[in-house]
Amino acid sequence: MPLRTAGALCPQAVFLPVDGRKYSAISRQVMAILRRYTPRLEQVSIDEAFLDLSGTDALHGGGPRAAAAIKAEIVTETQLTASVGVAANRLVAKIASDLRKPDGLVVVEHGGEAEFLAPLPIERLWGVGQATRRRLAEYGVSTIGDLARLPDELLRRRFGSHGPELAARARGIDLTPVGEDATAKSISQEHTFDVDSADWQVLERTLLSLSEGVGGRLRADGLRAATIAVKIRDSTFQTITRQRTLPEPTDSTDAIWQTALALVRREVHGMRVRLLGVGAHGLTDRHQLALFEEADSRRRRALEAADAVRQRFGPRAIRRARLLDSDVSPPLERDHMRAPADE
Repeated sequence: MPLRTAGALCPQAVFLPVDGRKYSAISRQVMAILRRYTPRLEQVSIDEAFLDLSGTDALHGGGPRAAAAIKAEIVTETQLTASVGVAANRLVAKIASDLRKPDGLVVVEHGGEAEFLAPLPIERLWGVGQATRRRLAEYGVSTIGDLARLPDELLRRRFGSHGPELAARARGIDLTPVGEDATAKSISQEHTFDVDSADWQVLERTLLSLSEGVGGRLRADGLRAATIAVKIRDSTFQTITRQRTLPEPTDSTDAIWQTALALVRREVHGMRVRLLGVGAHGLTDRHQLALFEEADSRRRRALEAADAVRQRFGPRAIRRARLLDSDVSPPLERDHMRAPADE
């Protein structure tokens, strides 16, 4: 919920400032605890990760015992609680971890995935957003079990190739491996304005801040993007998305920003903008590209030096001068999700 909406619904609310540097430091501390249990860890956001504990039973006593030990270590070392789901795959483990927040521990035995998921509301399933939920309601689907019972052919006719994928998830099937080196399909950052804006200077500055966040994450992950996308939501909640494929993949903040500017400039035309987003798609390993580029150019060295300062001292440690007054929050560590996205 946007803060402006929350403030309208609850005028007496008190909104506290964020402390991104502290959050990032605690995140690193928690991830270090998780790595004590397995090197096969996939961090998917600042406060969430998947662990593959296969083959560690002799060392940790099995998934449930390891999960309990992890929770205890996190409390002892950070004074924070953690909710954990233990299951045979990422999908079911994620749903299980969300069921008993805060401080929950839910174990789903292997072979019991479909039975566990069946009574849960359909919106808990990855890939089911508002639009899909409305279409599924036409077939009487309100729970994950309702979806699991629908014929694959019917779902294919209604949703295309996405239909059988949804049915497989509803039956607890997820073959996606866990791994630190799993490549993100996209990296993006969004900003919702406290007050809808038609001021081009504000929009331009916001796009620069978002582009800097996306570019920084690309460089941190050793990736480049072939396609840059923007998301624009106006004061009536209408959403526009546009994208452009670049002549050469990039991780440059300036290249991302200039592309995002061109895409947004064609659409706004005095529109009062509620939300802006910048995304990078078509990601490729940076080291496999641009054999003849000047890797040691001044601009490249400046980017990498600024990235190093932010990584050590926090996302606000060094900023462009034109962003000093920007209210766009710098991206937190690992703020992009690699799980299947909702609509």
